[in-house]
Amino acid sequence: MSDLLGRSTALLVVHLQEDIVSEGTAFGSVFAAEAAARDVVEHTNVAMRAVRDHGGLVVALRIAFAPDHSDLRPTLPLLQMVEQAGCLKEGTTGAQLVPELAVEDDDVVITHKRPGPFTGSDLEEVLRDRGIENVVVCGVATNASVEGAVRQAADLGFHVVVLADATSAGDGASREASLGSMGLFATSMTVEELAASISR
Repeated sequence: MSDLLGRSTALLVVHLQEDIVSEGTAFGSVFAAEAAARDVVEHTNVAMRAVRDHGGLVVALRIAFAPDHSDLRPTLPLLQMVEQAGCLKEGTTGAQLVPELAVEDDDVVITHKRPGPFTGSDLEEVLRDRGIENVVVCGVATNASVEGAVRQAADLGFHVVVLADATSAGDGASREASLGSMGLFATSMTVEELAASISR
């Protein structure tokens, strides 16, 4: 994919939330250090500006549940960890997007309840209504919900890009292995390459 038309491109920002990427939080012990070392939030901010500046759509994704977790179905280990940690509850700081993420009024924020953000949400409808053909994905964790978003978007027929330098996992090896797997479903770009390839 050599050129991306801005107005048909959406950037999906995956789970840059306090409970996931901030130190001292439920999942921060797993993900915070790598996210900070790779400067994922700032790289994401640069990508967000590039997409907006060329007429594209920014979608910030949150995973969050009722305060009593009554809508959490812990059918997989990742969600069992959420339940055990008692985190990602609506109305808490932990469920909020990190304040360093430069979300603007025209961006869309979508909350969902499964690792794959298209499941049980209106994400696909939002993208189709805007005429989106290209889906660019970044965020945390590379080998969990980032890869989940990439696979789902590819299955739905979107052209998919993963921003390699705006994702992180719990460790470098997991990130690299996931990026390798996603090569079957998506084009890998850096944020700089995205900015150079997107146009009006």
